[in-house]
Amino acid sequence: MADNQNTTQNIIAPNNDLEIVKKNFPHCFDKSGDFDFEKFKKELTTSEINFSKESYGMDWLGKSYARLLATDPAKTLIKEDIDWNEKQENKNSENLLIKGDNLEVLKHLSNAYHEKVKMIYIDPPYNTGSDGFVYEDDRKFTVEQFSELAGVDEEQAKKILSFVNSKSNSHSAWLTFMYPRLYIAKQLLKDDGVIFVSIDDNEVAQLRILMDEIFGEENFVGQILWKRKKEISSDSKKIAIQGEYVLCFSKTLKAEINNELLSDEYIKKSYNEPNKIYTKGKWRPVPITVSKGLSGGGYNYSIKTPTGKIHDKLWAYPEYGYKELLEKGLIYFGVDGNAIPQKIIYLHESSGQTISNYWDNVATNKEGKKEILDFFQDINLFDTAKPSKLIKKIISLATTSNDLILDFFAGSGTTGDAVMQLNAEDRANGKEGNRKYILVQLPELIDPKKNKTAYDFVKNELGVDEPTIFEITKERLVRAGKKIDDKSGFKIFETQPIWEDYEFEAKEFDAQTKLFDESKLSSEDLQTLLTTWKTYDNISLTESLKNVDLEGYTGYYGNGRLYLMNKGFETKNLKALLNKIDEDTTFNPISIIVFGYHFRSKVLREIAENVSNYANKKKLDIDFITRY
Repeated sequence: MADNQNTTQNIIAPNNDLEIVKKNFPHCFDKSGDFDFEKFKKELTTSEINFSKESYGMDWLGKSYARLLATDPAKTLIKEDIDWNEKQENKNSENLLIKGDNLEVLKHLSNAYHEKVKMIYIDPPYNTGSDGFVYEDDRKFTVEQFSELAGVDEEQAKKILSFVNSKSNSHSAWLTFMYPRLYIAKQLLKDDGVIFVSIDDNEVAQLRILMDEIFGEENFVGQILWKRKKEISSDSKKIAIQGEYVLCFSKTLKAEINNELLSDEYIKKSYNEPNKIYTKGKWRPVPITVSKGLSGGGYNYSIKTPTGKIHDKLWAYPEYGYKELLEKGLIYFGVDGNAIPQKIIYLHESSGQTISNYWDNVATNKEGKKEILDFFQDINLFDTAKPSKLIKKIISLATTSNDLILDFFAGSGTTGDAVMQLNAEDRANGKEGNRKYILVQLPELIDPKKNKTAYDFVKNELGVDEPTIFEITKERLVRAGKKIDDKSGFKIFETQPIWEDYEFEAKEFDAQTKLFDESKLSSEDLQTLLTTWKTYDNISLTESLKNVDLEGYTGYYGNGRLYLMNKGFETKNLKALLNKIDEDTTFNPISIIVFGYHFRSKVLREIAENVSNYANKKKLDIDFITRY
């Protein structure tokens, strides 16, 4: 099958929910693709589904704009930092650090990393009024365009566009900023994935309702109160604030939260040392009685202690179950052999304890700041960095040794540091320890008036002409890896604007119609385009394409896709391509994708016809795609 695609300007986060509806209820869509809700409702009514007559939600000025941003095409390409990525320590890495607006990055990740992420942690702007948050957006819609795209009247469209261009820091502005990012982030999570979001009193109420809407109320896992500082401030006129919140939602009900490992303090307090009777390690007794009020009932029978005392109670185990425990030496009758029997649990059998929603025993923000000072020789680059112990605890609750973690507000890079630390601890305990991370950080300029220390460090120590937060993130990851001898490295990519005047509106390429001057594209530009396309085609950023020699012409192959990007493709190269498909058992392209601007119309037709004829003859399914 031959096809033309304007992919470069149409990279959109997939709406998996809509695809599920289309798959299961295709008859509820008309020939134009519009959804017939009344027909859908009747379909559900016949299935005896009750419709809720009560509901609540949240609306704000800019919500329609936020929804549009979630589905609006990306305005950028993805560029690889080849020099960095080809370094020995980075070339095989599966970790990523991406520079750019996180909304753009999420759109680029939305295909290759769709349902691949096990856990997301983010620490977004808190909108305190002093944290520098204002809503800014470089998208330019006319009133008429926005009215049509968002489905609002022109008067409302004008009001909304005025608001989003006002650099506001209101609740509405913050929600407009957060909505599209969380909406796309959900698509990246596995079905058993979870997201944790740090926040404080300023926006916690709004965030909870927003996440209820995006993730569903039934997928709310918990709201954790983290004691971020030990001391009580005396500068508050009302209630001193010691804590912040971490909201947790799951993608679906399939998600599980791991138990917390028992602390040394808890073990010392709760467990007994092994003795002549209980020899298998540290142990503790736990009750096997149940309350009469429990709906589960229990089992009523009498138990006689070694001293002859009778205990007649409701027990958690049936009598045969109790006798099995007794035979195995797992019943404890107290020091004098006369007490109500309890079950013995050994420490090595423990799966930990259920996590609490109050965390007063985790590192504070002071420790997060101290980590930064330690990494950078007492240079204060960040005041609000989260402590790695906090992030390690969060990651350990939701992941295992091989999971992928995403943080699209990377800041000082604590999440990447925490992942490396956890991997090192796993390996030290005989586990695999192979978690991977994706960090995203905006190249936010450092204002020398607000943080001259950070500005001078990045400019003078790191040699960067325009100091940004991204450079601190990058350097933190490097130093964190060296500190614990982590060899995993990381690859760097960044977003860049689509080239000026890059327009493709014709349905069929015509050599006589000069849509774009492709001669100004360098080999680096073509590599950037290739990286963008392969990610769109579900190939991860860390997966390299293989060079394929076609009689002197180089193609790029990976995941069943062959990309032909360069000029100079001739008949001899086409013959070489068909021969390779025929003879090389490791070469099985399901799609051949060519950069239309580098191929004459005659050559495109020749490739399409020959590939189609060959595929039909060999009973293969190969798509030929001309892409712009």
